[in-house]
Amino acid sequence: MLLVLCVDLDDDLGRKTEFTTPVIGRDAVEEAAVALATTDPEDSDVNVAFQGVHIYDDLAARGESVEVAIVTGNEDGDVDANREVGDEVDTVLASLSTAEDVTALVVTDGAQDESVIPVIRSRVPIDGVRRVVVRQAQNLESMYYTFKQVLNDPETRGTVLIPIGILLLIYPLALIGTVLEMPGVVLGVTSTLLGFYLISRGLGLGERLDEAVEGARRSLYAGRTTLLAYVVAAALLVLGGVSGANELERIQAEAAGEVGVPVMLSALLYGSVQWFAAAGVTTSLGQITDEYIAGRLEWRYLNAPFYVVSIAIVLYAVSAYFLGIVGLTVLATALTAGTLLGIVSTLTFAVAESHFSEDDGEEPRRTESA
Repeated sequence: MLLVLCVDLDDDLGRKTEFTTPVIGRDAVEEAAVALATTDPEDSDVNVAFQGVHIYDDLAARGESVEVAIVTGNEDGDVDANREVGDEVDTVLASLSTAEDVTALVVTDGAQDESVIPVIRSRVPIDGVRRVVVRQAQNLESMYYTFKQVLNDPETRGTVLIPIGILLLIYPLALIGTVLEMPGVVLGVTSTLLGFYLISRGLGLGERLDEAVEGARRSLYAGRTTLLAYVVAAALLVLGGVSGANELERIQAEAAGEVGVPVMLSALLYGSVQWFAAAGVTTSLGQITDEYIAGRLEWRYLNAPFYVVSIAIVLYAVSAYFLGIVGLTVLATALTAGTLLGIVSTLTFAVAESHFSEDDGEEPRRTESA
């Protein structure tokens, strides 16, 4: 008996239709092919299934013993998909009620599905492999459509466009090395822009930007305070960076010699930590406000601003100690205060949450007993 195996390695049939695999039998395979073609007419696995039916009819008309089946893997691909195909081949072979020796004819739509052939060969001898290639009109419209489909397909655009974009960025990077003489500026700028475009298309950055803008618009019209809090926090972060840079310049100006890396980091932190803490408190309060308005607020959410202040106290004291502004006693006091503030806030809101949760649970019991 010849077993015609139609391979769908990424399980388009299972994901896009209600059919469970493996699909065994001529009529069942035809129904599955029609269902997949109705759901996604552009899927190449449709042609694989119909090719399997065509081979079955041709061989059956000659009086040969033949059966046809569809086996699938999963969308993850690689080893897991191959294993699932192997398991389904075992199921198909077990369902065949014949005493004849069984050989297989594998039908695929490309090299990716053919990677599973060693798995199939380990279970049943293979007489041949049939790759289905759809005939297309070789004209400009067909080429344009194909290229457009590649740009819109997330599975291929990342593979094709990102390497092209990186290659186009090689020349601009080399151009930076000769920036003093500035040769080929126009070509460098053009290829840079083209490279960024291809990379953005490959990564789908345009869609993500549109989603971010749409989310911000909805937040604005919904009256969510998180959006305002993020804007204020961004401004505070910028001010913190400027303040840290100014503090570093002051320390370097006052220093007699070279300033070490620990001192530089401490100066940056000392000048910016209060601004960063204000940004953290602002965003946490905005999030807490939105959760309260939405009715999803939990007591432990209130820990966030206190944690931010605790961390800020510790970092401020440590950076001031390395700069020689405070002594060891002040540092120890600040570390203790920051730790106690975090612990006290955690315990306080944990007790409050437990207490109010018990009250909420007792209220329905009082109603039932009444």
